[in-house]
Amino acid sequence: MKNTSLLPVLTLVGALTLTAGPAGAQEKPGFRAGTAVVDISPTVFPIQLRSGPSRYVHDPLHVRAIAFENGDGRAAIAVVDAIGVDRETCDKAKAVVAERTGWKPSEMLVCGTHTHSAPKGGDTTPGRVAYEERRFDGIVQALTGAIESLEPAQGGFAADQEPGEVCNRRWFLKPGTMEANPFGELDQVRTNAPRANLLKPAGPTDPEVCVVDIRTRRGKALGLIANYALHYVGGIPTVKEEDGKVVGMASADYFGQFARVMPYRVGGANPPENFVAMMTNGASGDINNIDFYGKRPPRAPFEQIQGVATKVADAAWRAVKKIEQYDENPLVATRQREVTLKYRQTSPAEVERARKLLEMPRTQREQIHSKATQYANATLAYADPDRTENVIVQAIRIGDQAIVSMPFEVLVEIGLEIKQKSPFPHTFLIELANGAYGYLPPPQQHELGGYETWIGTSRFAKDSSVILTCNLLEMLEELKTL
Repeated sequence: MKNTSLLPVLTLVGALTLTAGPAGAQEKPGFRAGTAVVDISPTVFPIQLRSGPSRYVHDPLHVRAIAFENGDGRAAIAVVDAIGVDRETCDKAKAVVAERTGWKPSEMLVCGTHTHSAPKGGDTTPGRVAYEERRFDGIVQALTGAIESLEPAQGGFAADQEPGEVCNRRWFLKPGTMEANPFGELDQVRTNAPRANLLKPAGPTDPEVCVVDIRTRRGKALGLIANYALHYVGGIPTVKEEDGKVVGMASADYFGQFARVMPYRVGGANPPENFVAMMTNGASGDINNIDFYGKRPPRAPFEQIQGVATKVADAAWRAVKKIEQYDENPLVATRQREVTLKYRQTSPAEVERARKLLEMPRTQREQIHSKATQYANATLAYADPDRTENVIVQAIRIGDQAIVSMPFEVLVEIGLEIKQKSPFPHTFLIELANGAYGYLPPPQQHELGGYETWIGTSRFAKDSSVILTCNLLEMLEELKTL
């Protein structure tokens, strides 16, 4: 079917990789790195977006990857322009790459950016099936390409700040203004509440823009990993079709725009060839780009995305400028654990409440809350007291830089705690890595209620963040002693 994108979509055949030299040539010892990028923009239409069926792509979607090696130490990170990547897909892709390259699956990290305007999976329509295959192949090609393009390199690590684009979206409200949650009860906080009702935010923000800057031994820019704790921005252009129907467009959001802007921050008017910049999402489960303290002037479609990407790229550039010395021999090591988490313990009263809600006429449930049906069903679905699930957490060391991951939309306090307690001078968390299991609030936020804590949105036990944080801090201590 013809691609009717309004803007041309970048086409990359396979991965853009750098060769490591003639076959059999003697490699220099020490640190090596490689990069790759693969276009995964949909080619079979219609696709299914959150806004509904669409035949339009506004800007290209990619998988970007970077691989590191020093002796026996290896790590590879693939960043996918997707709302999330389920564990089954991650595991299968890593297994294929392991077979092709000899690297272990535990040495690979696959994460989603959390753009809300990428195609959805889940059914058997031709567009969805084709896109799921294209995305899977893109993950495999990008990881393989990065690993196969390893060359002698050096790394630098730094951070700067961009506080103006991050806002905590969970708020305490003025007395008497809290509306009922899907269970007909009152929470202590609300997500994205009306400005007139706001009292104070229920949590902090993390304005840090962290960078891992990789150069060749000759100083040429090779790859850059950035990390910022901010949800997607949105404001993607729409298309008004001949019948008057308004249709959404696929987009990589500010994550893609950052990757397009960053080469110019590095190289000015002459951006380096084959340089791969990628933006990973930090602990941003309760952080978004809404200005709750004021009101922005109206924006053109995609304008806010461009503005955020520009500011974050500027902060990344400032961080790079702080790097005084690049390390040609940083230690590379990974740790991975599979942690068993218990599901929430729903009480008999909560189960009974859910059943009574579902017995009501739909119109009556919707008067309580528009999502009452959804969360009542979730309460019954997760009512098994013995239900558990295994999730993957990882810790990566590249010299003085530590990178940790969780397969959740992680609330910001968790990421801040790990940064504070880490034994490394530079640490950041990548969320939605190696799976996507919903929100992960810390216990104190669970007690306050709100969207990010509702059963179904957050289905694991209330101490899950404590368990995962303890595991990651132990793994960081292990890496520090190497």
